[in-house]
Amino acid sequence: MQHGCNTLRSRATNIYAIKPAIFNFLQGNQLILGGIGMKVTRLLFILLVLLILSMAGCSSNDNEMNNNHSSSSQTAVLEFKANGEDFVRQGFTSKDGWDISFDKVYLTLSDIKAYITDPPYEPDSEEAIMSSDYPSLPGTFTVDLAEGGEEADPIRVGEVAAPLGFYNALSWQMLQAPSGEAMGHSILMQGTACKDDKILPFKIGISKEYQYYAGEFIGDERKGIVAADSPADLEMTFHFDHIFGDGELPADDGLNTAALGFDPFAELAEKDQVITEEVLAEHLSAAEYQQYLAMLPTLGHVGEGHAFAVEL
Repeated sequence: MQHGCNTLRSRATNIYAIKPAIFNFLQGNQLILGGIGMKVTRLLFILLVLLILSMAGCSSNDNEMNNNHSSSSQTAVLEFKANGEDFVRQGFTSKDGWDISFDKVYLTLSDIKAYITDPPYEPDSEEAIMSSDYPSLPGTFTVDLAEGGEEADPIRVGEVAAPLGFYNALSWQMLQAPSGEAMGHSILMQGTACKDDKILPFKIGISKEYQYYAGEFIGDERKGIVAADSPADLEMTFHFDHIFGDGELPADDGLNTAALGFDPFAELAEKDQVITEEVLAEHLSAAEYQQYLAMLPTLGHVGEGHAFAVEL
């Protein structure tokens, strides 16, 4: 505010400095203009006063714009997390009765961006999020969704300094890992499946890559609200029951009718190999293989909120 006042005083001082010259000019011309000179003088004086008031208004507006810009530039921490939920941390029973537990679930993420959208983004529109202003997390990250115990928190991927606001949309890419144990796979699952007297170690690799666009997180608590001195987080959630089904749901539940189950993997797990799309294409029927491929882009969510996926 002090800056604006100084500017105003400076402008006013400059104007009053030239005021004697204006009146000297007017006095000289009164000799020529005669009786109308005084009217001209009064008119120009009124115009001079209006000019000074106008400059004061401009200075006030400039200050207001600067203050608004300063407010919008405030930032706080926004964390990005990945979550395989209890299906990964605690294990579950597939639709065809296999008890599945995971030792490792490697997932590779990149190009993670958060958005403030108005109106809110709807993934059912099957369109990309249209926004040119977003905080993004640079880099590519391979995380293990099975890391930690049964009650472990979602896996932290990274954080950014984000302008204050409610981030109600999220996008990310699921890419093949460039190095490490999961190299060449966007997801690599390693674990054990048990049924009756069979205990089968397995490795299932997914090489498909996807771009995901999601709206607001749907869950027990609201996420993405970045406030001053109050960090927030957004979550990329992955539903692995979409592949294997859920034995706790009825057989005719939509999730179970769409999921492949574990039986097709069990036959291949006995051969001690990484079960990839190529392996499945050779051993499954055409219908089963298409059923499997159809479920892969549905893995990504934001809590229980759906995401729109585009294969890369």
